[in-house]
Amino acid sequence: MNRKVVLGIGAVVLVGAGIGAYMHSGSVEAKNEHTSVALITDAAGIDDKSFQQSAWQGLTKWAKANDVKEGKGGYTYFQAKTSADFETNINQAVSNGYKNIYGIGFPKTPSINAAAKKYPKNNFMIIDDVAKTRKNVVSVTFHSEQSSYLAGVAAAETTKTNKLGFVGGMKSAVVDTFEAGFIAGAKSVNPDIQVDVQYVGDFADAGKAKTIAASMYQNGTDIIYQAAGGAGTGVFTEAKDLNEKQTKADKVWVIGVDIDQSADGEYKATDGASNFTLTSATKGVGTVVTDVTKMADENKFPGGKHLVYGLDDKGVAVTRGNMSDKAWSAVEAAKKQILSGDVKVPVK
Repeated sequence: MNRKVVLGIGAVVLVGAGIGAYMHSGSVEAKNEHTSVALITDAAGIDDKSFQQSAWQGLTKWAKANDVKEGKGGYTYFQAKTSADFETNINQAVSNGYKNIYGIGFPKTPSINAAAKKYPKNNFMIIDDVAKTRKNVVSVTFHSEQSSYLAGVAAAETTKTNKLGFVGGMKSAVVDTFEAGFIAGAKSVNPDIQVDVQYVGDFADAGKAKTIAASMYQNGTDIIYQAAGGAGTGVFTEAKDLNEKQTKADKVWVIGVDIDQSADGEYKATDGASNFTLTSATKGVGTVVTDVTKMADENKFPGGKHLVYGLDDKGVAVTRGNMSDKAWSAVEAAKKQILSGDVKVPVK
């Protein structure tokens, strides 16, 4: 994956686990000649079926390729209970000897900014935000508005009710790009289409996301794009509950985010097995973690830089999923327009 590098912009952030939070230490202390890495996650953890899971998969991919073991001296993750744990978890990671500390998600930026200054000999990475410029911090962002635009095109080409939904996690500049891109893509197909936008308030409350989805579907929305991290599992749960009570032809849809969430859409309708994941707007978080760790291991950590990934280098994309041929053709055409510069996707 090629990277666009913007110099002078650092990266910083970690999700941590404070007092009473969970620290995954592995079975034994690792003994190896490679660098060490600690991934800091929020309450949703590495099994959120989204952003943080992708990051963990990228880290384990690098570890397996280099025979690096889980545990002190190798790699691990720290899981926070609340945002109050972030800074404490970063401190724990450093005190346990981890050289590279990765924060996944913008809520950890303030804690990473502080840690990067406090621990100049450690390397830090923040994904989905831009931290204060420091030689020991790299920032990574994605053109999520581009993949979200394509998701909007797919939804508008598929809906039967002309009512779409967007469920975001925490209202922020980052999630704004998902919302703006999705609405722009949908309205490029049908300017009169309706998009109901609601936010969970965090990235972990799947119960609240399920309640929001239930209200949307009840009001006629038949496709929901969820950009809510671990909370997004609640949207899938609600769609499954509804779809199992009706025929395949009457299904409501969900659009996945960050990773291919097609498996989460499997269900059994009244007339047989089916799948309700229309498509997934993916981002290469796992690839970023693999790439940056490889650079750090080779003493080439890209500190002080801002790495930007988009459609042009396959940093973001949409899966074929369950799109019709017509919808897929429209998505492919829209992708070409974005890459050529004919379409400028808004970010807010």
